[in-house]
Amino acid sequence: MQFSGRAHKFGDDVNTDYIISGKYKFKTLDMKELAKHVMEDLDPNFYEKVAGGDFIVAGSNFGCGSSREQAPLAIKFAGVGAVLAKSFARIFYRNAINTGLPVVECDTDRIDPGDELLVDLAAGVITNRTKGTAIPIKPLPEVMIKILNDGGLAAHFKKYGGFNL
Repeated sequence: MQFSGRAHKFGDDVNTDYIISGKYKFKTLDMKELAKHVMEDLDPNFYEKVAGGDFIVAGSNFGCGSSREQAPLAIKFAGVGAVLAKSFARIFYRNAINTGLPVVECDTDRIDPGDELLVDLAAGVITNRTKGTAIPIKPLPEVMIKILNDGGLAAHFKKYGGFNL
């Protein structure tokens, strides 16, 4: 599984209300509409800047806060290819995989805003094409890659008629 795009960098402790503000979560469940407001409390122009396949790059504890699935879904519907962070809140990590949003644990210190990246989950490496450097990543278990390839856990269940690993 490979992804390429540009880095959009944020800091530590990006909580789910920063990802998608609570003021929108109760107005609509339309993910295309929610996607227009992803990260706007941290970067009001994020949705206009992000291109399909781009990456959210963050520090530690990305996705802390509530357990609502709207946060990873809104990121996915905004066209983000994957979220790269030093660490993730546990429930966000699970929700991301279950909804088909790739999440990658890695050292993000050497990634700057605008860097062009190639993420190769199978090879276990991020290539920073802008800087010509390689960053090792914590590999995802094979079952998670299979779920991501299927588009998330619900799609995986539909494809296999149950939990087939």
